[in-house]
Amino acid sequence: MSTSTRSTASTTRQALYIGASSMFAWQFASMLYTADRLGFTRFVTMQNHYNLIYREEEREMAPLCHAEGIGLLPWSPLARGLLAGSRRAGTQRSKLDDYAHKLYTQEADDRVVDCVEKVAKDRSVPAAQVALAWLLHKPSVTAPIIGASKPHHLEDAVAALSLKLTPQEISKLESVYVPHPVLGHH
Repeated sequence: MSTSTRSTASTTRQALYIGASSMFAWQFASMLYTADRLGFTRFVTMQNHYNLIYREEEREMAPLCHAEGIGLLPWSPLARGLLAGSRRAGTQRSKLDDYAHKLYTQEADDRVVDCVEKVAKDRSVPAAQVALAWLLHKPSVTAPIIGASKPHHLEDAVAALSLKLTPQEISKLESVYVPHPVLGHH
């Protein structure tokens, strides 16, 4: 193959699938517009900060992604373990995780955790399963990024797939939410 053929072949290659992570919806809309205008590969996923304690993505990013057919891959779906009970259990991570303390410090966060624990107790399942099941029935959520470090983390994630929360449980879980400042990006 000649040099000119090789360089032509390499310039026509495109990424088949690309995703973006944690930004304002206006920034993502601009990137989608630019990709469409220039004929670039379109984004197919958004890796965003989204969980029962931090739901600010519901205002703009989730509706944008839903309208554009872009899947959500939420990071920190268990709020760095807080929704799984790690802070109350006094785990090493909960004591040493400075980033979690920057993201989740409001008194209202504890009310969300209390509510998750109540639903979990009523269902006789771990709190992590309830928090993940709630996230999985959001229309644009494709899959949460769970960050499993122990076998039971995977077991909870798989079990959450079949845990169907009732409309009353969902309403209860969502009712204690208090808006947060935008977190996880600038």
